Amino acid sequence: MTSRDIIRRSAAAQAAALEAGEVSSEELTRAHLDRIADVDGDLGAFLHVNTDEALTTARDVDSRRAAGEELHGLAGVPIAVKDVVVTEGQPTTAGSKILEGWIPPYDATLVQKLRAAGLPILGKTNMDEFAMGSSTESSAYGPTRNPWDRDRIPGGSGGGSAAAVGAYEAPLAIGTDTGGSIRQPGAVTGTVGVKPTYGSVSRYGLIAMASSLDQAGPVTRTVEDAALLHELIAGHDPHDSTSLPDPVGAYTQAARGKDVKGLRIGVIEELEGEGFAPEVRARFTESLDQLERAGAEIVRVACPNFRYALGAYYLIMPSEASSNLAKFDGMRFGLRVVPEDHPTAENVMKATRGAGFGDEVKRRILLGTYALSAGYYDAYYGSAQKVRTLVQRDFSAAFEQVDVLASPTSPTVAFRLGEKVDDPMAMYMNDIATIPANLAGTPGISVPSGLAEDGLPAGIQFLAPARADERLYRVGGALEALLEDAWGGPLLATAPELTAGATR
Repeated sequence: MTSRDIIRRSAAAQAAALEAGEVSSEELTRAHLDRIADVDGDLGAFLHVNTDEALTTARDVDSRRAAGEELHGLAGVPIAVKDVVVTEGQPTTAGSKILEGWIPPYDATLVQKLRAAGLPILGKTNMDEFAMGSSTESSAYGPTRNPWDRDRIPGGSGGGSAAAVGAYEAPLAIGTDTGGSIRQPGAVTGTVGVKPTYGSVSRYGLIAMASSLDQAGPVTRTVEDAALLHELIAGHDPHDSTSLPDPVGAYTQAARGKDVKGLRIGVIEELEGEGFAPEVRARFTESLDQLERAGAEIVRVACPNFRYALGAYYLIMPSEASSNLAKFDGMRFGLRVVPEDHPTAENVMKATRGAGFGDEVKRRILLGTYALSAGYYDAYYGSAQKVRTLVQRDFSAAFEQVDVLASPTSPTVAFRLGEKVDDPMAMYMNDIATIPANLAGTPGISVPSGLAEDGLPAGIQFLAPARADERLYRVGGALEALLEDAWGGPLLATAPELTAGATR
């Protein structure tokens, strides 16, 4: 078995190979580190590669397995972590110059779970600064490129995690989703992305952008892999006041069932028409046809207030972000810029934030501060929260009729680097289908639906009621099996091969 062969297997298959003794965790981890060294100079998926610690973890797992210890099912399978999740002993920058070089003194709860289960952490992945973006172009450390076409974006804000998984640099990755930052990158890179129910995965140790919207989740190449990772990182956390007390669901069992007979799938009328590329809609329709032939019932559902979700989101999210980012003031940690003239606390804060934050972060801080200001709070932030309630009611009404909802994940395939950086509204429109789930706290999954224009991947999104994440894995796993049977294998197998040794 060659390194090329093993890194192209699913995480579940890699775990099985480890258990069978076909490969050691050290060999598996080295194979992925070698892949990163070969292709990431051009791709830009990683901001930090954690070679020594990853290999140490791998050797420890190998020793424990040889000694006959009972290990977690994913023990020894490497993983990448989005750079907005704090990792003790590894840099965590949230893609921003204001945190350049910061080494956290503690682990996020989900990272503690990864370490306890014995998953070697390959490194930290690139992202839009403080998760503010839909293309990973607003990272202070340069953009990430799409493995399918390196002149195109990999989605955002978690383009680094999606690109790493799609380029076989990592079999698993952690992403975060505030308005679609796991699902939209999944759609444009041909990978699987899951936003769990809000509160089902601890947010302790996530650098917050918008606390009522942020949610960590899996980025993988298969639905089964997402279920395995989701089961590992989910669960109640007393450190997180928003953490749900629910037991972890049987996600892997649901993913492996591949049965949709009798499942009612609602097509959201407001998320399939104008603004969605014809070929994206065509792949969406074909996916629904496959599910219908397999026994699912397709129902058209109206969610009239979804048309206002984008506007409400871009008031709520910047408002929370402006508050959360106030801590980055040059006084306690991170970057500090001291002006030569009048180095007062106020001037140090002003100079530090001016130099440390990028344009998109400044734009959202200004918008959020304005929306929260005296005289405008009720007109903007208060009104947006009322719309949020209406969106939640639309979900409740829809789920009285159907088991899951469906839409294209992203209106288009990956656009070209630089195409929308000067048009914020065009950039924000990429999240039109994913934002409602964050406003309502409901779970969502994006699964590859096929190739659209220019031979680039598109995705289909399924949404389920809060706390009903198993439904996503049921329908996602079934569709994945149906489409791979039609395609003759995984969609990613058709992606162009990256050239080793290329640099940007």
